[in-house]
Amino acid sequence: MKFWARATAPALLLTSALFSAPAFAQEDLSGSWNPQFMEDQPERIPGPDLVDYLGIPINADARQWALSWDPDRLTLPEHQCQVHTVAYIYRGPLELRIWEERDPQTQELVAIHNYTSTYEQNRTIWMDGRPHPPDYAAHTWMGFSTGHWDGNVLTVNTDHIKQGWHRRNGIPSSDEITLTEHFIRHGDHLTHVSLVSDPIYLTEPLVKTQDYVRATSSNGNWLWPCEYVDEAPGRPQGEVPSFMPGENPFTTEFAAKYGIPAQAVLGGAETMYPEYQKKLKNMPIPPKHPVTSAPAR
Repeated sequence: MKFWARATAPALLLTSALFSAPAFAQEDLSGSWNPQFMEDQPERIPGPDLVDYLGIPINADARQWALSWDPDRLTLPEHQCQVHTVAYIYRGPLELRIWEERDPQTQELVAIHNYTSTYEQNRTIWMDGRPHPPDYAAHTWMGFSTGHWDGNVLTVNTDHIKQGWHRRNGIPSSDEITLTEHFIRHGDHLTHVSLVSDPIYLTEPLVKTQDYVRATSSNGNWLWPCEYVDEAPGRPQGEVPSFMPGENPFTTEFAAKYGIPAQAVLGGAETMYPEYQKKLKNMPIPPKHPVTSAPAR
């Protein structure tokens, strides 16, 4: 009897430890992270070309909105400091800080907080199992987020997001989008995967990835001062820059620049897949012609 107790005691202690510890090791994402721009650099730094919707699963409504969008719209006071929504903000030039909030008594994880220097946005990812608010609750730039661990991957679900854009060249996102994210840490590297569903403007989910590297020192600017100014003096009050159907002078500019059929750059889910290359062979490519500005109004 004494031999049995002596032999099994370590096993019992080990079993007890296994059941009292988490089933897997959760990553600590805390720290400051700097984005890497090797992936999609032209879109994420200088910004996408006008009428470049290639590879975006937009529908006809989103395409018409985008073709009606005049870049001068960003000079309107209400748009000069408009925030990127949570579904887009991680792609830009920013400083990202992540930290945990734990219950002071139990040390259980309550939330994971994100701060993005672009537009000084604070985001809370609730980790305590609370439900999402009802449909009529207010929509915000960062939305309402809840998260859970899938192994060592942080999976986040977000809704209640304001209207914004899927690409900042006029492709709109509705206020009915839902966002699923995966934060995956590999040592000092952090991969951010986002999947956006939009029942109003997308026919399929839009998937994007971003890469970050852990900052060993913080020399960046964590503030985003933005002040409204009159960027277009003399414009009649209440005028909203836009293009009527068929008036957009940039429709073929991107296509001609890169030798791509004009039909292809108008996007749609079909343009996301390799099979679409067979159709490209039979599509005409528009001739190059300089377009430097929109027509005077």
